[in-house]
Amino acid sequence: MKIYTRSGDKGETSLIYGHRIPKDSIRVETYGTIDEANSMIGLGVAHLRDVQFKTDDLIDQLLIIQRELFDLGRDLATPLEKVEKTGYHVTQDQVERLETFIDSFDAEVPPLTKFILPGGHVSAAALQTARTITRRAERIAVSLGKEEQVNPEIQRYLNRLSDYLFVAGRAINFRAGVQEPEVDFS
Repeated sequence: MKIYTRSGDKGETSLIYGHRIPKDSIRVETYGTIDEANSMIGLGVAHLRDVQFKTDDLIDQLLIIQRELFDLGRDLATPLEKVEKTGYHVTQDQVERLETFIDSFDAEVPPLTKFILPGGHVSAAALQTARTITRRAERIAVSLGKEEQVNPEIQRYLNRLSDYLFVAGRAINFRAGVQEPEVDFS
């Protein structure tokens, strides 16, 4: 398969099954932003590979999430008439699994008493950046949902994912022994 096709040179792209839409459509903006978040999660995973603290659970979860983000993109890139025949790929079960992951990390880290700044360990900072990109993707998905029919689990998944990325970043800092930078309002 060639990397370049020249078919997008005039500002259009193909959805799955060949349906053409403008590259600046809100649908493309949504799955493009999800792809950005996925790439930043990949950076976070790359930085976890050579650390001296426990990361197997984090890496396993993040790789699952990266695959699921492809499913979100697939749901968004599939024309509605095909979705009606095949169904959506992102489900409530995936959202609930994220909640389980969140609860596990939340029980591991000290309770929050102040707001914290994104940062600390480089992998935690990457996941906090992925969190902000995910929030943007969620806002765009909300706008898309006002214009077109989309899988309702996408918004729920993105909402939960941003929570997960926040608490996973905290768990990384905790395991690395890195003090979370706090916000002092005094």
